[in-house]
Amino acid sequence: MNALSVVVPLYNEQDNVMELHQEIVKALSGRCEFEIIFVDDGSTDQTAQVARALKPLKYIQLRRNYGQTSAMDAGIKAARHPYIATLDGDLQNDPADILRLMDYLVANDLDIVSGWRKKRHDSLAKKFVSRGANLLRSILVKDNIHDSGCTLKLYKKECFSTVTLYGEMHRFIPAILKIKGFKVGEVEVNHRPRTHGVTKYNWKRTVKGFLDMISVWFWNKYAVRPLHLLGGFGLVSLALGFGFGLWTVLLAIQGMDLSNSMQPFMALFFIGLGFLFLMIGLIADMMTKIYYGLKIETPYNIRQVLDSEDMQDDQTINTGSPE
Repeated sequence: MNALSVVVPLYNEQDNVMELHQEIVKALSGRCEFEIIFVDDGSTDQTAQVARALKPLKYIQLRRNYGQTSAMDAGIKAARHPYIATLDGDLQNDPADILRLMDYLVANDLDIVSGWRKKRHDSLAKKFVSRGANLLRSILVKDNIHDSGCTLKLYKKECFSTVTLYGEMHRFIPAILKIKGFKVGEVEVNHRPRTHGVTKYNWKRTVKGFLDMISVWFWNKYAVRPLHLLGGFGLVSLALGFGFGLWTVLLAIQGMDLSNSMQPFMALFFIGLGFLFLMIGLIADMMTKIYYGLKIETPYNIRQVLDSEDMQDDQTINTGSPE
């Protein structure tokens, strides 16, 4: 029987936490060994109070709102089972799909299975932005899945042995892991309309996601060889500079007045820019080698980690009779 850790990032989901916990327990009880990890990403409502009363549960509380990616990373690092499922805390992902993803992963010898919300229950604006992002992602990232933005995914824990998530990178986890050589699959999953709370998505997250997509593209193409990209720009710039320089020399041989001509300035500009690109490329190449030799600090700070047994003991102490 496969052992499974279910990681759920939460931010102001007080009306969804209890029902979500009940659905996860119902979907997995008697079918596999599991643990539930709720990561409270600095909620300002009653999410913490509701979550602490649930059992079984490992509750992680971050000191402030760091974002969904950091919350997910904290939960993944706290997971103790060999398989990790992630899903949203808004009840739009169906916990009943988790074991379907597990069966597909095992049957096809995969490392990651991503959910595909083929029939989405979102606003038209959100669907439009999501489809545009998916199209752009398919061009730049090429992770060969339809719906990278679906939080419902299943991973082998070993996928994260050398990965720390940041920014809005949770959308691109399959792409990042595929770059590292892991095998990725996809399964259609149920997507439900939000019934409680409000969506956390806005234009800022869209912009951050786009920038992170460029970052993933760069890491895919040039993570271990940035000099190939920047040095290529440098060589093109140097070629243009020497071309303008040759043009300038030919004009001078013909006796033309170059005092008001742009050719000498263009030659100096492109030659200088070319050398600058080459130097930046060399520095980036050295920094890449240093990066792979260092332990990177996590971009978030955990306030506390509580198991449901700890929370039960705490409640007993608080409600016990005074001596």
